[in-house]
Amino acid sequence: MTLIVRDPEFHEPSAEDDCTVFSYICQAHDRFYQREACGEGPHLLVPHCENHGPENMWPQPLMLLLPEGFEPPLSKTQLSWLQAEWDAA
Repeated sequence: MTLIVRDPEFHEPSAEDDCTVFSYICQAHDRFYQREACGEGPHLLVPHCENHGPENMWPQPLMLLLPEGFEPPLSKTQLSWLQAEWDAA
């Protein structure tokens, strides 16, 4: 299971942000998240912006790649919206 962590202390991105470099940090394993190389067991992922540190982002680009592995799962509507956003980019 993979859980995206949201926290009121994290940066809340806005349209004015010009951030371009993101990574994911697994809090459960205290390292950068790399699929199948992070460690055993559940993962607690935090999107990490090079400029702001931990960020709240929704929906997650990683969810589009692996939608069945996340809790809470994306609804069909969310997945359709995300797919349209991804295709437009």
